Amino acid sequence: MKNLVLYSTASLTALLYGAAALAQTAPAPTVQLDTITVEGRAETATGPVNGYVATRSTTGSKSNTPITAIPQSVSVIGRDELDDRKALKVDEALRYTAGVTAQPFGADPDTDWFFIRGFQATQTGVYLDGLQLYGYGFGGFQIDPFMLERVEVLKGPASVLYGGSNPGGIVSLVSKRPNGRNFGYVEAGINNFGNAYVGIDAGLSDKQGVWSTRLTGKLSGGDQYTDYSNDFRGTIMPQITYQPNGATRITAYGAYSYLDQIHSGGNFLPYVGTVVNAPFGKIRRDAFLGEPSIDSQKRVTTMLGYEFQHDFGGVTFSQNARYGQMRGSQLGPYGYGYAGPDAPFGNGFQPLGPDYQLYRIGFQEHTKVNTFTIDNRLEGKVDTGPLQHSWMIGLDYKYFEIDHVQASGGGTTISVTNPVYGAPQGASFVYLDQKLKHHQIGVYLQDQIRFGGGWLATFNGRYDYAEKKSVSPATLAFSPSYDDKEGAFSGRAGLAYEFANGLTPYASVATFFNPVFDGTSTGVPGVFLPFKPEKGWQVEGGIKYKPTFVDALFTASVFHIVKDNVLVPAPTFFNAFAQQQLGQVTSTGFEFEAKANLTENLKVLAALTAFNLEISKHTDPSLVGKTPFIVPEITASGWADYTFTEGVLKGLSLGAGVRYVGKSWADNANTLKVPGATLVDAAIRYKVGNWGLAVNVTNLFDKAYVKSCQDFSSCSYGDARTVTVSANYRW
Repeated sequence: MKNLVLYSTASLTALLYGAAALAQTAPAPTVQLDTITVEGRAETATGPVNGYVATRSTTGSKSNTPITAIPQSVSVIGRDELDDRKALKVDEALRYTAGVTAQPFGADPDTDWFFIRGFQATQTGVYLDGLQLYGYGFGGFQIDPFMLERVEVLKGPASVLYGGSNPGGIVSLVSKRPNGRNFGYVEAGINNFGNAYVGIDAGLSDKQGVWSTRLTGKLSGGDQYTDYSNDFRGTIMPQITYQPNGATRITAYGAYSYLDQIHSGGNFLPYVGTVVNAPFGKIRRDAFLGEPSIDSQKRVTTMLGYEFQHDFGGVTFSQNARYGQMRGSQLGPYGYGYAGPDAPFGNGFQPLGPDYQLYRIGFQEHTKVNTFTIDNRLEGKVDTGPLQHSWMIGLDYKYFEIDHVQASGGGTTISVTNPVYGAPQGASFVYLDQKLKHHQIGVYLQDQIRFGGGWLATFNGRYDYAEKKSVSPATLAFSPSYDDKEGAFSGRAGLAYEFANGLTPYASVATFFNPVFDGTSTGVPGVFLPFKPEKGWQVEGGIKYKPTFVDALFTASVFHIVKDNVLVPAPTFFNAFAQQQLGQVTSTGFEFEAKANLTENLKVLAALTAFNLEISKHTDPSLVGKTPFIVPEITASGWADYTFTEGVLKGLSLGAGVRYVGKSWADNANTLKVPGATLVDAAIRYKVGNWGLAVNVTNLFDKAYVKSCQDFSSCSYGDARTVTVSANYRW
């Protein structure tokens, strides 16, 4: 299957490249054109990407660094790629990225889900403009890709730069920023489910370049792909930059987002009836098995922040700060296996006829989040004999506070073959009432040393001190109270050699830590023994190649990650008492990613991930040597995009891609398998003057498949065919 994907991608690339060659060999009359002056700008680490190939990033170093000089694998999805594939969510943007399992639970409109190198990165692995967007429970922040210039992924541990975070890697979101230009862009679109959107992005600046503004916003709403599901959402982000001279720059911004939706379905479904046939066949992908009259989710987020930078003549001081607030609520039942003799939790395997009832858990929550993050950095350059140092010293602080209440009601059932709504829901009881505060302060150092005509050594060190305190009513047995303090060192060392032909082999070793909330019950109602922080290390080696004869970047890497004190969330909402630290998980694998602007007309990308995820220590010895559920160990993808710039087809662009999602396990005992799937995406765009039209299709052949299972009662369908028609105008 992997070979099929790679051969298909290669064939598609060859076909488009051949079309380009034929177009270029056709004779054309000589025409004398007026002289045109083109103003080019070198790529910056946070600015626009040229086509599909980024050359610089801040994600792996917190400074403006060539990607080839970062001793870990880095992927960058720029604005052109986001637009070509019409990624309307961040996890959609990562479908073609090596090392990333995107949308593991299918299409989830209110959350961007992804695993990196086998480890869940949704809550602790998301950063916006260098500052963490921490999430816990239902207290997370979601960013629309329309607001972004780039989506970047740093593979492997990032604690040495950012403090506590997921060991598999981080997703770094880079916002659009004022750029000193006067411009405007508006886009509108609608998909085949009837969900429409309109977005605007406009900038206004003075002639002197001192003041620059930008306003970016988007409004969308309509039906989702499952019955009764719909949403209404909006986001807006005004910004202003003041740059009185070349040494000083400050940008202030605000952001507001709103979501009101009835959940989409397709998840929390039994293994029998999704992965394998039940007596009645398969549960429809578009079946809604909640309660339309009561189901709802609302979320409002607000952010205020600034970025400041001043050059003191060789030494630069930078400070980023952001305050964030989220208010949310949710109501509605969720499925949890078939109703059977062992209800309320269902037997999972044998649906009972004749109407095959799904057991549902009533659920509701109210969540309030306040968060503040600030990062201060000094950086400069100095030579010590033959050694050329690029140094950085920093101090950062983050605060996260969540006040949330979760309740569950008595279970009700619904037929999966002929759902009838309106059954009275059981009374709810509060099982979690928690106010949790988390402080973390860290000091870090970085030294990038060039020597010997091509050698590059990178050294990082960091110390973090973290506090976490949870207060809950003593009457709630499953609502945790604890007070914990911890400190941790983390480090990274890397070595690379930059050959003149663009080849850079590298190797690195890094350690990480990640504070974990909640804990193990002590037997006293509400009193918990806090979980230990997750800790571990990674070794990585690879080659980065930026050839001199074509605009391209190739990265091949091998890695080995060891993660101790692994926390496994239970597949129910009673997370405060059902989580456990299972021991140790290792991830060993290979990644390959290629991105190229082969010609003015043709852009291509390809990715391959193959790794072995293994439980190496566990409280249950029978699970040692097994593979954790959810994550496929093999994925591959390829995309090619060709634009006609001459002839009758001038302005037309054609794009197509193939995604292979390998098999995964539905349980940690590895007794239930979720088969792999091959999916095809396509795009047609046409540009004339300042106008643009596009048709984008994901899952072109509407393949029905299950993306993953968390156990035999909680499986999720993958994305259905989605056709998005859009138009844009720029000035």
